[in-house]
Amino acid sequence: QVQLVESGGGLVQPGGSLRLSCAASGSVPSINSMGWYRQAPGNQRELVATHSTLGNTNYLNSVKGRFTISRDNAKNTVYLQMNSLEPEDTAVYYCNTEFMRAGTRVVYWGQGTQVTVSS
Repeated sequence: QVQLVESGGGLVQPGGSLRLSCAASGSVPSINSMGWYRQAPGNQRELVATHSTLGNTNYLNSVKGRFTISRDNAKNTVYLQMNSLEPEDTAVYYCNTEFMRAGTRVVYWGQGTQVTVSS
């Protein structure tokens, strides 16, 4: 089993910044992908950013240049630095990790952390 614990959400004014953290514990293999998804009310969950163990990153187009994903492999922790936040970024943000185990793709999710951008 893998546990993901998120922190760092909250209320911020437009143009402000927040930093999300997600620590993975349990049976996490050394090769994996960790990332962030978000879901706003009435919308489907969407990928925000991912970061593989080998350093490959992927971003949602609307957050490119504003958000930066990073990770500490030794701590199995992924971060999302969010700058120039917009009201449209308001959502529940979920941490995610994915990896292969015995030929099967395995996915784990965190419990989610609320990010609200409002004046």
